Amino acid sequence: MDPLVLARIQFAATTIFHFFFVPMSIGLVFMIAVMETMYVVKGKEVYKTMAKFWGKLFLINFAVGVVTGILQEFQFGMNWSDYSRFVGDVFGAPLAIEALAAFFLESTFMGLWIFGWERLSKKVHLLCIWLVSFGTTLSALWILAANSFMQHPVGFEINNGRAEMNDFFALIANGQLWVEFPHTVLGALATGSFLICGISAYKMLKKKDYAFFKNSFKIAVIVALSSSFLTAIFGHQQAQYLVETQPMKMAASEGLWGKSGDPAPWTVVAAIDPKTKENKYEIKIPYLLSFLSYSKLNGEVKGMNELQAEYTQKYGEGNYIPPVRTTFWSFRIMVAAGSLMILFAAYGLYLWMRKKMDRPNKGYLRLMLFGISLPYIANTSGWIMTEFGRQPWTVFGLMTTADSVSPNVTAGQLLFSIIAFCAIYTVLAVVMVFLWVKVIKQGPYAKDHSDDEHSTDPFGKEGYHAVS
Repeated sequence: MDPLVLARIQFAATTIFHFFFVPMSIGLVFMIAVMETMYVVKGKEVYKTMAKFWGKLFLINFAVGVVTGILQEFQFGMNWSDYSRFVGDVFGAPLAIEALAAFFLESTFMGLWIFGWERLSKKVHLLCIWLVSFGTTLSALWILAANSFMQHPVGFEINNGRAEMNDFFALIANGQLWVEFPHTVLGALATGSFLICGISAYKMLKKKDYAFFKNSFKIAVIVALSSSFLTAIFGHQQAQYLVETQPMKMAASEGLWGKSGDPAPWTVVAAIDPKTKENKYEIKIPYLLSFLSYSKLNGEVKGMNELQAEYTQKYGEGNYIPPVRTTFWSFRIMVAAGSLMILFAAYGLYLWMRKKMDRPNKGYLRLMLFGISLPYIANTSGWIMTEFGRQPWTVFGLMTTADSVSPNVTAGQLLFSIIAFCAIYTVLAVVMVFLWVKVIKQGPYAKDHSDDEHSTDPFGKEGYHAVS
């Protein structure tokens, strides 16, 4: 019943739940924009139908995401008032721009896209969905600008005990932002494309609207492979940036207590004992940590014990080692999920290039249905690693989490709000799943064939070959 612990639990629960929807919105709307572009360029109605069908799932996801996102900004004032007071002058600017510019850009052109199918010209309507996609990405940029300040504070000065912005452009040029932003957005594209691949695989297994979902799968699997691979590339760059700016997080993610040695091996698995500050058991791959850290096969990485001594001398007495097990394993879960995403998408692209999509392996299609969960696992574990690895800091080197919590919020109030929020989120999740399942079961031609539950694939042979 420690208020600090409860505040952290509440923030973790609400943030993780909200982040289920953000990458999906960014990824899905991009895929919809691609499909509508193909409709405008090629003039084939099937691509218009694709944009409309997947657009229904996007709109449901976006609506729930907005509801869950509103609470995030309120939490800063409710449970983290000391943090808000300290960093509000810096943190408030990107959040305000995100709300006033990016979000209104999304919502305005989303409305035009929804109601403008038969009212706007094809090119203007296409422009609307691309502006929605641009708006979702722009929202991510400003949110990550705020988060990057927490990871690597720049462009500020301390005045009367508060961090005040003195260089807005330094905030935008923050190196942390420009390794975090592409990694996050590409992960979002993978999330949207894997959802389309997974649902398409399910409908192909059921042999419902086969040609439609086969072609949806073709488009999505290309984005899935390219975005998954590029996510890993930018993740590598982000790890190298951590070596310079947050070496403690890097050491914790590797379970590294003492110096790594030169060259530094990468720990695959380890039995970590935080009490004795050692690993009871570990399996290592030689040279790999040096390559991960410096893009070369030599180089030493500092361990947590050495960094703890440095931080104590720099920041004063305290425990500056984050929860090592959580940081260590969340990183490996992220890497494992990302690796599977690349493998699944690569095999799907292989089937398409070899023209084997007409007789695909049923086992692979079932795997792709499971593959829907992989980006969620990677996104969530990646954020857990990012935020846990920064502990005990809220703003690295400036303010600890213990100093950030609201002093007047009681444990009882926090416990009640956690239960209430989780109950509301559960209801939202059930409603969203129900609506998604309903849309997916109805299929892309629900309106045209509402009176015929047993209608066959409206593509037929002619439509199938036309699209192929």
